[in-house]
Parts: sequence; C-alpha cells; structure tokens
Amino acid sequence: MATTPVRRIDATNLNLKEQVVSINRVTKVVKGGKNLSFSALVVVGDPSAKVVGYGTGKAKEVPSAIKKGIEAAKKNLRKINVLETTIPHPVIGRFGTGEVLLKPAPAGTGVIAGGPVRAVIQAVGIPNVLTKSLGSHNPHNVVKATIDALTQLRDAVEIADMRGIPLEKVAPERQPVQA
Repeated sequence: MATTPVRRIDATNLNLKEQVVSINRVTKVVKGGKNLSFSALVVVGDPSAKVVGYGTGKAKEVPSAIKKGIEAAKKNLRKINVLETTIPHPVIGRFGTGEVLLKPAPAGTGVIAGGPVRAVIQAVGIPNVLTKSLGSHNPHNVVKATIDALTQLRDAVEIADMRGIPLEKVAPERQPVQA
C-alpha cells in the first residue's frame, strides 16, 4: 500500500487551542534508586481551520512535559474534511488494538464522545458527531485511532476526482459553483 506524503501545515498563522489528554508518571529503576519523570499526551487544534494534531512529551516536571507535547503536536498537524456541522460519512479508525467509530449526527446532537475522542473532536471543531471507542482504552491508541478515522474522511469533490467521474454522479445535491 503506497503512502501519500502528508503536507506540513504551518502552525504560526493558526489559532491553536491545546488540551492535555493524559499525564503519566514514569519511574526508571537505576543503580542509585528510582528516576521519576512524566509523560504527557497533548492534542492541539484550530476549530476554524479544521486542523488537528497530537504529540507526546517527556520531562522531569509536568509543565515541561506538556510544553514538549505541544511542540510535537504542532509538527504533526493535519487538515480534516468536514461538513458545516458534522462529518460527511461514517468511518472507523484503527491504531494498534484501539478502534474508534465516528458517525454523522443531525444538528443539535452535540459531541457524543468520551475522554480522548472528545478532546480530538473538539480540537477539530466538529459540533455534532456520534462516536464509539472499541477495543483498547489506552489514551495514546484512542487518540491515534481517532485521528486515523478523521484523515479517512473524504469530500464529494475529492471522491469524484479520484474516480474520474462528474460530481453530479457522486453527490447529485452538490452542484459545482458557476464562476
């Protein structure tokens, strides 16, 4: 399976909001005792630009671990295809043994999601979506599976180009804009 190169998104001109998903205390046993450090999983996103990214940071103190996680997340931003209030179609994202199901929802439903999935969905700025986390409940796997699901979302124009057919055959209600 050929992988498509991910275009890097510049984080300087975006209004990014960061959210800490989980903080882990990690100890390493060495000859002189135990070395204590912290690991942080952070999700950043711009709801107006429909951009999201995640990152992990490790440090001796919690604030510096969060700062490192934010910097890593800014380097890992992705653009997501969404409709005005929800996602275009149901999709399942997988990472490791974590699976996340995302389904479109009518206006007024809100974000029906738990913990790590909610953090990612809110960072993207999707107001109405139904989700179900299947398999692993590890926050790292769930966040990565959610972002995998979001990157699988396709726009009708993109599908028409991919298939080489006119837009009217893919989505009859979406007519091309006349300039």
